[in-house]
Amino acid sequence: MKVCIMCGGEGTRLRPLTFERPKPCIPIGGIPSIQHLVVHLADLGFTDIVITLGYLGDRIKEVLGDGSLFSAEITYVEEKMKLGTAGSVKNAQEYLDGMPFLVVGGDHVTDINLLEFYREHKKMNAIASIGLIGIDDPCEYGIAELDAAFTIQRFKEKPGPGEVFSNLASTGMYVCNPEIFDYIPEKTKYDFARNLFPDLMNKGYQLKGWLARGNWTDVGSPSMLRQAERWKLNDVEITTIQGTLSVEDAQITGPVKFGDLISLGPRSRVIGPVSIGKGVAIGEDVIIGPYTSIGDHCSIKNSAKIFSSSLYSGVSIGAGSTVSGSIIDNDVRIGGNCSIEHDTVIGPRASLGDGIVIHSRTRLWPEVIIPDGDVVKEYVLNDAFDTTWHGS
Repeated sequence: MKVCIMCGGEGTRLRPLTFERPKPCIPIGGIPSIQHLVVHLADLGFTDIVITLGYLGDRIKEVLGDGSLFSAEITYVEEKMKLGTAGSVKNAQEYLDGMPFLVVGGDHVTDINLLEFYREHKKMNAIASIGLIGIDDPCEYGIAELDAAFTIQRFKEKPGPGEVFSNLASTGMYVCNPEIFDYIPEKTKYDFARNLFPDLMNKGYQLKGWLARGNWTDVGSPSMLRQAERWKLNDVEITTIQGTLSVEDAQITGPVKFGDLISLGPRSRVIGPVSIGKGVAIGEDVIIGPYTSIGDHCSIKNSAKIFSSSLYSGVSIGAGSTVSGSIIDNDVRIGGNCSIEHDTVIGPRASLGDGIVIHSRTRLWPEVIIPDGDVVKEYVLNDAFDTTWHGS
């Protein structure tokens, strides 16, 4: 079975995490998120994979290769210009013609049974089917109204107040018949939700909805990214050690996934589910709380506390500092007795002095330097990098 994974977006809403990697390569539990998606699809039988590439596409090629490690065959199709969601799939038409195919976003993290979705579509008399899921706040998504036969009666992209006639949000996952290519213009920016689906309905075609069950997010914000990591860390069911673990009078309450060459100092505590990469040094009296992921070659100094956070590779946390519900990118240095409040995102190679407080929902751009004792209440940008964070 064929699947097209769209990986063209720049991920501006997730900056500073996407300056040096495309959104599908953001690590979740220490593994690029696109790998989680490809493994899930291949396990369901979608082994003929076409990936549309745009921003930093070579990074995606590096982490996936030809797909053989995932028991799949991957074909890459590069976009020379921004084509929108439907336009990017049209650009890959030669690899998708001949049978119904699944379309998913490269930033999707899900455990939904998409094989069931594919089979249900093949039973229906529809040119395309849209995967729908009930959510609390659908205003950032396309919403659909269904009848009892699961035919879509109305579709509205990003409804405003007074327009939210349903909480069934489009997941951005579709099953399409190859006939859709007849209605997508070539080399033109054209989206599924904004353009193709309304046009097909106006022409009298039936679109069907499929009600999904399970976990799904498109990791469009740091909080969504953290939620996706919680799902993946819940898959850590037992404590495993991939190499050497040095423990001195410490306590481990699993499940914890340890890499190689880990040291855990006296009186320190690790409470799972937690994932810790290789070459990590954890000092004395440290607490690492549930739903935390720590990358390779990190250093956690004495009496530090890490709760429900993502530390990427090469991060150093100073003595007595606390990190709560935050994302810390590669090679960040955080001094002693700092407080990093929840939903903070710190870009790569940033350097924070001692005694700093970072207020919640704050972002620090790559390579910024915060002096000792500062209280940071708003975004700290770096003009050497693009300073926008709205968009795709």
